Amino acid sequence: MDSMDETYDFVVVGSGGGSMCAGLIMREAGKSVLILEKTDLIGGSTAKAGGVMWVPNNRFMAADGVEDSPERAMAYLDAVVGDHNDTPGATRDRRAAYVENAPRMIDFLVKQGIRLRRIRSWPDYYDDRAGGSEPGRTVVAELFNLNELGDLKAKLRPNNFPIAGPLDELMQLPLFKRSWRSRYLMMKTALRTVSARLTGKHWVTAGAALQGRMLQQAAGKGIEIRTDAPVKEILVEDGAAVGLVTVKDGRDWRVGARCGILVNAGGFAHNQAMRDEHIPNTSTEWTHAAPGDTGDMHRELARLGAAMAQMNEMVGNQMTLPPGVAPVGVQMQLAKPHAILVDQSGERYLNEGGSYMEFCQGMLARNEEVSAIPSWMVVDTRFLRDYMIGSTMPGTGKPQSWYDSNYLRKGETIEQLATACGMDPARLKANVDRFNGFARNGRDEDFGRGNRAYDRWLGDRTHGPSATLGTIEEGPFFAVPVVPGDVGTFGGVVTDTHARVLRDDGTPIRGLYATGTTTASVMGRTYPGAGCSIGPSFTWGFVAARHALEQAST
Repeated sequence: MDSMDETYDFVVVGSGGGSMCAGLIMREAGKSVLILEKTDLIGGSTAKAGGVMWVPNNRFMAADGVEDSPERAMAYLDAVVGDHNDTPGATRDRRAAYVENAPRMIDFLVKQGIRLRRIRSWPDYYDDRAGGSEPGRTVVAELFNLNELGDLKAKLRPNNFPIAGPLDELMQLPLFKRSWRSRYLMMKTALRTVSARLTGKHWVTAGAALQGRMLQQAAGKGIEIRTDAPVKEILVEDGAAVGLVTVKDGRDWRVGARCGILVNAGGFAHNQAMRDEHIPNTSTEWTHAAPGDTGDMHRELARLGAAMAQMNEMVGNQMTLPPGVAPVGVQMQLAKPHAILVDQSGERYLNEGGSYMEFCQGMLARNEEVSAIPSWMVVDTRFLRDYMIGSTMPGTGKPQSWYDSNYLRKGETIEQLATACGMDPARLKANVDRFNGFARNGRDEDFGRGNRAYDRWLGDRTHGPSATLGTIEEGPFFAVPVVPGDVGTFGGVVTDTHARVLRDDGTPIRGLYATGTTTASVMGRTYPGAGCSIGPSFTWGFVAARHALEQAST
């Protein structure tokens, strides 16, 4: 340590989900903590995202009388994730450690003053599997007044939710043309906004609320956070991580770590070369990940001999690309009635509802056989009138730029729409007719759309007899392109049940831990429910810090 410019007990690389959680564990034990964030803003992709954590058997489920247990949660993960030789990040031991520690992590955060709650209805994505929960296992932060951060307010990474309201309410607002409850919630949201202006509050929701609350506690409890502080190298001596090289005041700066180093630097969503190598046919322009996701620490950990796995996975999120705006997620739009997805030949090939990760996996696999990137979201006039499409609210009037740029295609008949999109008119017409038959009968015989509670939850509860199946027959007809976007990559270093970084031979690099999308996910190649990246990121940060403390005391 004598060669270091400064030394802390615990050093964290990256400020996303899990970093400040680990720091709070250390501070409770009286240890010094430094978090190094390479960008100019704090919070990582977690702050930008929905901020949802998938936590089985959590305290809020128990308080609401929702049945769950470790055994049910394990049965569910066994059924959905399973055991596979190519997913070493998702071993059964790791899954069991997650189920055990995730609710403990939530209890710890609550005791630290982090205000959390559950969303009362957000089904697991495979709720029909053994152990699946239809009410769901999601935990989110309460709305947060950003002004409580004082001077740190400008340092929190903003999210993608311009309207401040509880997530479960925001997701109902686009149904205002069909639902009196949605109109009520819209009025409630407007009144909240007016009240905030009058009282000097700046409410934020979703990931910004979660990371805002975490930052408030971290700063108040003495965790030092430095921005514009990239990490260039992790220092290993005698097989143990002892420090790292960062940048301070424009020069290399060596920081020692007495108890350990936690790497939570995100994935490689913004590194096109790594995408081309590991996840071809995807683009940096289709991601919602924070800009710091460039794979720096993936390369550095690999240099140290860390085992790497699951690198060809991402948390896929189907997106469309309206002109002049950022990519827009269309999962909830595609699951509404009167909409289907077809490939470039005009063939329907998957369930438009369900897990967004599975959806994008299906898109990429289809593209290996038939051109399917982009695919086409095909809707009729009723859809345009009643539901959001792209970045616009319900209504048939759409920006002229959408037509001028050829983003939104239109046809008076299905055949004319197919011609406008370069599809086979007869094939598209046959696929639409077949789907219309399923919609009339209330059962998708090809892909089971609507069979799961989650599909129906994504749909329109006011639409009958099915919340998600509706015929496409009121012209004119429209189509927009859909691509396999993402909210982050899902592969990286292999870690054990203590979040220690492992070498190829299975031995840990002493003092070196990892969490978040820096790692090969405990969820393997699946996404069992909302928050299956943020929940594990927080949990493994919690586990890593506790283990580091135990090791320091021996």
